[in-house]
Amino acid sequence: MKLFNRKKAAGAAMGGQVVLLVEGMHCSSCGLLIDDELEDIPGVGSSTTDMNGGRTTVRLEEGAEVDVAVLVAAVEAAGGYKARPAD
Repeated sequence: MKLFNRKKAAGAAMGGQVVLLVEGMHCSSCGLLIDDELEDIPGVGSSTTDMNGGRTTVRLEEGAEVDVAVLVAAVEAAGGYKARPAD
């Protein structure tokens, strides 16, 4: 994990997105840690976490397919968080 890893190129083509509901965040640094962990996954273009809303939006690179279970595991690996896909 690289802290605050905004490695993806701006303007890159993006594909679909996955929204996760996240419990256990208590400050804005939590969101940054989660985003950083998710952005290390191949196929993830960007991640934006809203701590107040308890949601993380993961945008996938064009043509990428990423298992939602991998995304959930990455959120939970970032700290003491619980995550699940939004309906």
